[in-house]
Amino acid sequence: MYNKELIEHLVEFISSRDGIANKEALSIQVQQYFNLIRDRSVFYGEWFAIRFCKAASTSFSNTVLSLSTLHRYDNIPFFVCLVTPKRNLLMLANTTFLRKVSHSSQELRCDNIKGSFNGSDIMRSFEDVVNTPKNFEFLFTSHENYTFEENLERLVEATNNISPTGKKFLPTDFQIDCIRDSVNRAISFLKSHEYKILDGDLNRRVRAVESEIAIAAFIDNVNLRGRIIEYLITTEDDLKDTLISCLRNNCPLPKIFTSDELGDYEREFEHYLTETDIKTKILFLSSNPKGYNIDKLLTFLSQEKSVYLIYVVAIDKNRCIKTRLCSMYNQQLLSGTRIIKHWAGRNSRGVTQYDGRSLEKIVFDFDESIDDVVAREFVEMCLRA
Repeated sequence: MYNKELIEHLVEFISSRDGIANKEALSIQVQQYFNLIRDRSVFYGEWFAIRFCKAASTSFSNTVLSLSTLHRYDNIPFFVCLVTPKRNLLMLANTTFLRKVSHSSQELRCDNIKGSFNGSDIMRSFEDVVNTPKNFEFLFTSHENYTFEENLERLVEATNNISPTGKKFLPTDFQIDCIRDSVNRAISFLKSHEYKILDGDLNRRVRAVESEIAIAAFIDNVNLRGRIIEYLITTEDDLKDTLISCLRNNCPLPKIFTSDELGDYEREFEHYLTETDIKTKILFLSSNPKGYNIDKLLTFLSQEKSVYLIYVVAIDKNRCIKTRLCSMYNQQLLSGTRIIKHWAGRNSRGVTQYDGRSLEKIVFDFDESIDDVVAREFVEMCLRA
């Protein structure tokens, strides 16, 4: 979770000491003022962790930290403060913002966390968003979408040139035509009786567990929260009953494993095969949820009856729940959909990310229209990626 007020205070505190030119003195001041605990070179608290480094200029290649140590703090904003003679510069250095691991990393594997990262390994911008204080909230809420394990797999590939396990989807000419026609299928489905059936089905599922969804909304871990709410809505088994009982009685939650598929809920009709991705939007928290893997999307859309939809579940501070089912090509959603090429390895087109504000508009000020031209341009952009 991102504590906006506290981190803005941290930024102000550190910038007010520009020119101190002494990382030890600055680190002590920050530790005392924010009541942080020291763990060797890292200072941490409930809401953030920070490592101080010194350099003669804003470019530095010093070794910053071991990857194994970063792992311990990767669930909260992890800052590197670069102390230069004139200015103190802050940047986020969570695993999402590392290009690779540099020092002693030859043995780095997904099952063997080795090596350290240098200052030059920290991204100064993430998908054209500059890694500076004004963007910290957006950057960290983007980082929250990815587990440490996902980032570790990417870093192993980038560091040691290990071939990824994924495979880029290469559609045939027939499949490309089918993918392009998915815009027409989406428009047709939204006007159909089947759309009302699917929307009603999902709404009934939410109503059946709305109390439990409202409890789960306050779970801090973004990925766990999403998996639990998805499971509550889509699944009927003994584990769901156990999960409901644990949520109601504030007991330790069982392990929830959800398949890493394109959508969370599949339903087939005579003329349509639908995949629906459930996206939770906690209205009192900042978030920019992860979207879909583009190769998985294109593989699905290459089927003749395929329709891909997003079901937004919005929850406010009073635990009131509102929902909306819309097409991936919905004008409001598409305007807030970004392609994240940072996650595109040699065998991947990358993933998408949604602007949380767009999800809110879809729920509270819904415009059901699809801009045919914009939607088709987006399809072509995905095919070219």
